Amino acid sequence: MAAAKQKHTVGKRKTSIARLYATPGSGLIKINKRDMDDYYKRETSKMIVRQPLELTSSLGKFDIHVRVVGGGLQGQAGAIRHALSKLLAAENPEHRSVLKAKGLITRDARKKERKLYGQKGARARFQFSKR
Repeated sequence: MAAAKQKHTVGKRKTSIARLYATPGSGLIKINKRDMDDYYKRETSKMIVRQPLELTSSLGKFDIHVRVVGGGLQGQAGAIRHALSKLLAAENPEHRSVLKAKGLITRDARKKERKLYGQKGARARFQFSKR
C-alpha cells in the first residue's frame, strides 16, 4: 500500500463513526479486518454500503478498509456509506451532484433523544392526576 495514494475520510450516523481508508485496487471491502460478507449477513446492509459505489460506477476501482465503532450494524452501515460518499465526492467533483441528489453526502443527524429527569422518557410523561 503506497501511503501517497491512500485516501482517508470519516463518516457518521447516529452514534456510529466509520474511518475509511481507500486505495486504488480490485474492489475488496474489509470492515474491522473482516470481509464485508462476513461482517454483514443482511443483504440490505451490504446494499447500503455499496450504494455510493454503484451510483458513481466505481465498483471494483478501490480497495476499502474501514474501522467502525459504536451503534448497531445498520447505523454502522450508514456511517460507512457516508464516509464512502464523501471520499467519492472529493475524488471526482462530477460524482458530488449524483451523490448529493440521493442525499448521501449529508450526514443523517437523527439520534435517540435523552430521557428527561423526573419523567418516563424523552417525550413520555407520567400521567397527571389533579386529585
